[in-house]
Amino acid sequence: MKTEVVERKLNQSGMKKAITYGILLMMVFISAVFVVFQVFEYRQDYRKLSSYLRERDDLNAEWGRLLIEQQTFGATAQIGTRAVTQLRMYSPPVSQTVVISLPQTSDVKK
Repeated sequence: MKTEVVERKLNQSGMKKAITYGILLMMVFISAVFVVFQVFEYRQDYRKLSSYLRERDDLNAEWGRLLIEQQTFGATAQIGTRAVTQLRMYSPPVSQTVVISLPQTSDVKK
């Protein structure tokens, strides 16, 4: 009788160990699958980040070119304003304008 009880307890403890090992093995497998998914998501996010950084650099370069262009066009207006204010230059009226035309020379010799 005692041996049967002891054998039954050993059977139950062996069964518990097998179930525990099975559960632990399944948890390790599930954990490994989640690690694979996390690495995949990390790589996708890193690719997106790299493309956004490249786009930011391109936009910064374009912004710099646009600022230079704006300064160039602004300098023309500034030169005109300074010519009028500091040098008192102005466009002469039509009555003060003289047109000089050069005599025409013919290139064809007879």
